[in-house]
Amino acid sequence: MKISQIRVGADNFSYLISCEATKKAAIVDPGTNASEAMKAIGKDNLELLWIINTHFHSDHTAENLRLKEIYGCGIIASAPDSDRLEDVAMKVSDGDTLQLGLAKLEFILTPGHTPGSMCVLADSRFLMTGDTLFIGDCGRTDMPGGSDRDMFLSLQKLKSLPDKTILYPGHDYGDIPFDTIQSQKLTNKTLKAKTLEELCKIA
Repeated sequence: MKISQIRVGADNFSYLISCEATKKAAIVDPGTNASEAMKAIGKDNLELLWIINTHFHSDHTAENLRLKEIYGCGIIASAPDSDRLEDVAMKVSDGDTLQLGLAKLEFILTPGHTPGSMCVLADSRFLMTGDTLFIGDCGRTDMPGGSDRDMFLSLQKLKSLPDKTILYPGHDYGDIPFDTIQSQKLTNKTLKAKTLEELCKIA
C-alpha cells in the first residue's frame, strides 16, 4: 500500500491511498484542487474507486463532484455528516471497514469538529485524521455542530491506538507534516489533557 500526502491550497492536506498490487485507489479529502492527485492517478495508472470525506466542510470536499464525474467513483462519508454532502454512495459508521485491493481501511468516528467527523485507518498503521487531530493541536469545536465533550472523547479514542500508528492530519498546522501517535501523546497539548475541563482551557 502507498499513501501520498498532497498539499492542497494554502494548508490543507489530501491523501491518495493506493494498492500497489491491484492499482485500486481512494482519495481522502480532495479539497479545493485535486489537480496534483489527478496527475498521480494518471502517472501510476490507478483506478480511483472512492472519494472519502473525513467531514463535510468545503475546504475538504469541494472537488468531490468533479472527481466523481471524471472517474465514476463513489463518495464515502460518515452517516451523521452525509446529509451535508451531495451524491454520497456509502454512509459509514464507527468500525466499518472497506477493502481497497489488498489494503484494508477502517473508519473511526471521531465527532467534535463536526457531528460526523471521522478518521481513516489504513492497514492498521496509517491514520488520516481530517480536522480531528493535528500535529500539536486538535480541530476547532466552536463552529456549528462542534462539541468540546465529543472532541475530548474522540481524542481519548485516538490515544488508545498503537503508539507506532502514523498520524496524517488534514491541515499543515504543525512543525512537521506527520508524526506518530506516541510522539503526539508526549507533545500535543490536547492529547495531554486528562479531563474535559483541561481541554476546554486549551481549545
